Amino acid sequence: MAIVPARLEDPRLAGLVAEHLAEMEPTAPACSRHALSLEQFRDPAVRLWVAESAGALVGSVALKDLGGGHLELKTMRVAPSLRGSGLGRRLLDHALEQARAAGATRVSLETGSGDVFAPARGLYRAHGFVDCEPFGDYRPDRHSTFLTRPL
Repeated sequence: MAIVPARLEDPRLAGLVAEHLAEMEPTAPACSRHALSLEQFRDPAVRLWVAESAGALVGSVALKDLGGGHLELKTMRVAPSLRGSGLGRRLLDHALEQARAAGATRVSLETGSGDVFAPARGLYRAHGFVDCEPFGDYRPDRHSTFLTRPL
């Protein structure tokens, strides 16, 4: 399995993003879902990587530059068939390594507050993320959990 920069023109990526958005849809009202669309990955402030295995895209992770050395972790996704395999940990480690290499001093994220997101929150906390106030353009939201960690 390889983690590589995503190619936005790759048709497999459109499918991966569509699956991610569809999976997020029942978790919160539209105004409380913050997953990026394929078009939003064209923003030069966003870098996206994908995990490839046997010709399929099986995971993703992105970093969005918020300025001042602060990056936001976005689009952490592992294919349902590989959840619990350690791929999420590998993707998160990759993103944190990329953030350090870019000179970032802090990485923050927004994730859901519902039970379906408990494994993700556990992974982030195991990697040193702690609860924080909303950052960037986020506002307090009962459907969101905000986490951060220094690098």
